[in-house]
Amino acid sequence: MRTLTIGELKAGFSEAISAVQAGESIIVCYGRNKLRVAALVPYAEFSADAGKRRLGALKGKAGFTLRKGYAMSDEELLAG
Repeated sequence: MRTLTIGELKAGFSEAISAVQAGESIIVCYGRNKLRVAALVPYAEFSADAGKRRLGALKGKAGFTLRKGYAMSDEELLAG
């Protein structure tokens, strides 16, 4: 995974897009402290994660499994 500042990204945008098309992820940094503000990832990787719900702070530390056939709409879940 490569890290580029905004200036580097602007100067080499075509090369960065080619790298992303080849499967590489790029982190974009901003400012003197190089604060990470964005990530360029291949679309296939982005779309694969689009339907998954993340557990936030517990990501990778906890999980759950639903029984086969269990169904609840998003509205029912949020209504509590």
